[in-house]
Parts: sequence; structure tokens; C-alpha cells
Amino acid sequence: MAITAALVKELRDTTGAGMMDAKKALTENDGDMDAAIDWLRTKGLAKAAKKSGRTAAEGLVAVKVEGSKGVAVEVNAETDFVAKNAEFQTMVGQIADAAINAGDLDALNAATIDGKTVADTLTDKIAKIGENMTLRRMATVEGTTVVSYVHNAATDGMGKIGVLVALNGGDEAFGKQVAMHIAAVNPASLSEADLDPAVVEKERQVQMDIARESGKPEQVIEKMIVGRMKKFLSEVTLLGQDFVINPDLTVAQAAKEAGAEITGFVRLEVGEGIEVEKEDFAAEVAKAAQG
Repeated sequence: MAITAALVKELRDTTGAGMMDAKKALTENDGDMDAAIDWLRTKGLAKAAKKSGRTAAEGLVAVKVEGSKGVAVEVNAETDFVAKNAEFQTMVGQIADAAINAGDLDALNAATIDGKTVADTLTDKIAKIGENMTLRRMATVEGTTVVSYVHNAATDGMGKIGVLVALNGGDEAFGKQVAMHIAAVNPASLSEADLDPAVVEKERQVQMDIARESGKPEQVIEKMIVGRMKKFLSEVTLLGQDFVINPDLTVAQAAKEAGAEITGFVRLEVGEGIEVEKEDFAAEVAKAAQG
């Protein structure tokens, strides 16, 4: 029986096995899907499928800077225990190294580590360590100077929060201060021009509704909204925020004093935006008893 790409994909989706392992399983079993699944299970290569439904909200963010380019990647696992595992950390570091030359997440998944794709490397590690893992995000910045910072570092270059800052002018010390500010304050964008218009409009509508509750005339409300939106934008944009190192200055003013122009930034935090289903202890015990 011809082993088609569609058949290989179906087996991969079903078992979580790597592409080459799925293809070999089908070849060994003349394209019989059930037999191929059993073959993978006997080889210990289908274990990942049993883990794939579990929420992976822990893990690490790794940052890597090479010349004028910086990259950050988030690799998730189910527990913080695995994030402290040296083998997991080594893999995350290798993925960050591969990401420097990858244009996007698809390209990164297809990149190779020791002869295996990143996607297959993850699948193998899931089977070995026994937890679901995902390569969730990557982001890059480029500039004359790129500075990285890791908050709550688990080891060199990786931790719970990873930040990259791109600068023209200034020096690395100032860039590090800005990166620490970003880690602490989590701005939504570099400036008002970069902020999602939908976010701005939503906030405007909220402030309009609040102002109208006061019963004041529309012309007064309009003036109130101008001030409130100015305050909102100063709080959510990096350049408009008060600099945590010196709150008497905005970040934009601090950059000017340092002779720097901040051209971009990336901030990735482990598990950001992932909803984790929580169970009480009794439910966990009951679930474990059921296998």
C-alpha cells in the first residue's frame, strides 16, 4: 500500500509521533493504521499522544542575541518541576539557538537540532520525560543594539520572563534598565502608533460610559475623555510610562537623556494567557484512581 503524506499526517495527529517514526510505522505495517499505532506504542513512540490533552502552562522563556538580532522563545511544560530539569533546559537553549535563523514558528518547528526537527525533538522529549510540552511562541527584534534580560532566571538566558530591547544609540547598561522596566510594567506597545486601535476604542467606550453616569453635558464629557485617554495611553505605552528607575522621567525622556532611541521590544512571560483548569484535591485523587 502506498504511504501517502496524508496518511503519515493522520498517524502523527493520532499518536503525536515524529514524522519519520510515523512513516516507518506505516511502512512496517503496510499502511495499516491500527497496526502502525500498536507498533509505535511498543516502541514507546506514542506516549506523547497520551499527554497532548494536558495543559502545558509552565516552562521557560529563553532569549538569545546574535549581532543586531534578538530572539525569544517560549517552551511550555505541565509542571515547574520539568522547567527545572537540566535536560529540558538544554533543549530549550537549543531551540533558542535554532530560532536565530528561523523566520517564524513554522520555520522553527522545521529547523533541525542534532539531525532532528525541533517538532520531532519535542515529541521525543515528551515521550521520555512524560509531560506534555509545546513550542508556543517566538518573537524577534532587530536594531543597532539589542539587549536581553531574564527575570527569575532558571539558568543562563532563560527563566519565567524574557525581554529583548532594540536601541539606536545609548549603551547596553541603559538598554538593560529599559528591559527591566518592561519586565516589571509589561507595556502593551512601544508607542500610541503601535497600539491596537481596537484596544484604544474599547477603552474610549468604557470611559464614555463611565463619564455619562455623571450626568454631565456631552461637551463636558468630551473634554473629560480627552484627559482620561491621554492618561490611559501614558500608562500602557512604553515611551509614555514613568521610568521605574527614575519615576520623575518618562521612558521617552530617559531615552533622550541617554542619547538612545528605543525602536522595539519583546516581552514573553511563561503561560501568559493560558487558562489552566483547576481541580480540588478530592477531584484530583479520584481522577488518578481512575487511571
